[in-house]
Amino acid sequence: MTEPAVAAEAVLETPVEAGDDALMARVAGRDREAFAALVDRYKDAMVAYLTRLTGDRDRAEDLAQETFLRLFRGAPDYVERGLLRAYLYRIATNLARSEERRARRLRLQALLLGPAAEHEPAASPAGLLRDELQRQGAAAVAALPLRWRAPLVLHEIEGWPYAEIAAQLGLREGTVKSRIHRGRTRLRRALEPYWRNGGSPWKTGA
Repeated sequence: MTEPAVAAEAVLETPVEAGDDALMARVAGRDREAFAALVDRYKDAMVAYLTRLTGDRDRAEDLAQETFLRLFRGAPDYVERGLLRAYLYRIATNLARSEERRARRLRLQALLLGPAAEHEPAASPAGLLRDELQRQGAAAVAALPLRWRAPLVLHEIEGWPYAEIAAQLGLREGTVKSRIHRGRTRLRRALEPYWRNGGSPWKTGA
């Protein structure tokens, strides 16, 4: 092979020019240069997609970073089928869903315990109270009749709209709203001894 031909082949084999399959094979061997090339290739698309999902560019950038970290860790098990882009989008979507579920759990915790509770250090008296409140809150939710508990959990934790809950449970939308209201009222009464500052954490509308 002539020197110009060798040089041309070397250029084609650089990470910037290599295909996704070749780069992933190198990433599986922990080639950080190949990984950086994949990040550069897809980072803008990932951040734009996650920004649309979350409505927050800072969160989107964090999730995109986690997406690529998971790609790197899972590279040895990755099977190339010409679908790396779809694989990345699937990782990103699952991460966004997981974060949304976590946000909903925190939202319910704030409703049960008060917004400041999640910021208290675990070892502080307030943190210990928070942990006790969490246990009491979980027990209070579990003690609700299923007809109230199911729509309440679907709405407050899973984030389902009233219409979707009604369709899933075979109820009228007004019935769903009524049962969620009753569930909240029961929880408020059960947790009344644990409220701080005498204020109700439950919102008045949905």
